[in-house]
Amino acid sequence: MKLRCLVVDDERLARNLLEENIRQLPFLELAGSCKNAFEAMDALAAGGVDLVFLDIQMPGMTGTKLLRSLPEKPLVIFVTAYDHYAVESYDLEVVDYLMKPVSLERFTKAAYRAYEIYKQKQILSKIPLQPAVATAPAPKEPAPTSFFVHVEYALVKINIPDVCHVESMKDYVKIYLETAKKPVITKSTLKAIEEKLPSDGFMRVHKSFIVNLEKIESIRNQQIQIGEHEIPFSDTHREELLQRLNYQK
Repeated sequence: MKLRCLVVDDERLARNLLEENIRQLPFLELAGSCKNAFEAMDALAAGGVDLVFLDIQMPGMTGTKLLRSLPEKPLVIFVTAYDHYAVESYDLEVVDYLMKPVSLERFTKAAYRAYEIYKQKQILSKIPLQPAVATAPAPKEPAPTSFFVHVEYALVKINIPDVCHVESMKDYVKIYLETAKKPVITKSTLKAIEEKLPSDGFMRVHKSFIVNLEKIESIRNQQIQIGEHEIPFSDTHREELLQRLNYQK
């Protein structure tokens, strides 16, 4: 399995160096080379591209504008001479951000990261098809036991039984795990994470917190104790919380 790569850069020398680097790695395959964003649009529309090595500062249309315009985005590694696009590249969730001139060692590290993400996406996309049975309803799919989140240009697996609680922080969330000392921080909304968690075992107890009901150790003074963490809960959720904990007055 090889990653089919497209090189997009307005400088011929830069394109030649990237093309040569691609040929050096056995898991990469050169699918095409473009000197501007408009040529890249045509190449991407034709399909067959998994990874784009994309320059940012190009005449006519920048690489960031090109990426924002794509309805379906391939994996992208920015290759640029300017460092002030780094924050914007994080928002665009690109695989990596390489500064010119790029060493083969640094190029290889970024390419391997893209390859790992590509393999994970391929695994997640393979959903087994069940043959239709006319005389019986389709079997109920088992509840998922894990999900993946983006963390620093990588996909990180979250095992649902290990989740103790989730905390919202504006555009990010912290996922606290029983098996980790530090929380996993990912760019997401609390609602998006809530939809990945089974409703029978997890509950939103506050506008900024979701808890695993099985992990609750005690409740006191509007605070839920889970391990070393004290988690507030709203009055509007108090009655439901107590009911779900089978509290008897």
